[in-house]
Amino acid sequence: MTAAHSPMLAEARIASPFGMLLLRRTAKGLAELNFPEGRYPPAPLALPEEPGHPWFLQTQALLNAWADLPTDPELPPLDPQGTPFQQAVWRLLLGIPRGSHTSYGALAQQLGDARKCRAVGGAVGRNPIGILIPCHRVLGRDGTLTGFGGGLAMKCQLLACEGVGWKA
Repeated sequence: MTAAHSPMLAEARIASPFGMLLLRRTAKGLAELNFPEGRYPPAPLALPEEPGHPWFLQTQALLNAWADLPTDPELPPLDPQGTPFQQAVWRLLLGIPRGSHTSYGALAQQLGDARKCRAVGGAVGRNPIGILIPCHRVLGRDGTLTGFGGGLAMKCQLLACEGVGWKA
């Protein structure tokens, strides 16, 4: 992941077990995995469609196999666009292993300031590459579900297929 912003070059709409998704890429990697019907629809951009790009095909294959993967898979190159603080939070998200979860407060502590849990929550909520950068593995301090850009039903689906339990 890089801190500098790269221009978006192409996009593809893919079908997945989690619904239709919109992928976008830069020259450096996958930059967005959006839920067009989700809480935060992607901004419209006039980008060429590139459904056969290897990073898009790899992402679609990963998502189609997501429920059967025993461990976190090798991801395509990632190039999420964000502030240095957001980038730091997203790097921490990548370190949450499949089958486990964490909280906003725990992430803030990992960054060295437990008081920044709201800022961490904001960065988690702005994760531009949902599922692959596993923001769905972040729960409330007491293990309850919190928001997710693809909706809570999708968050439940992702956690269940990864074997993560949560409080209702």
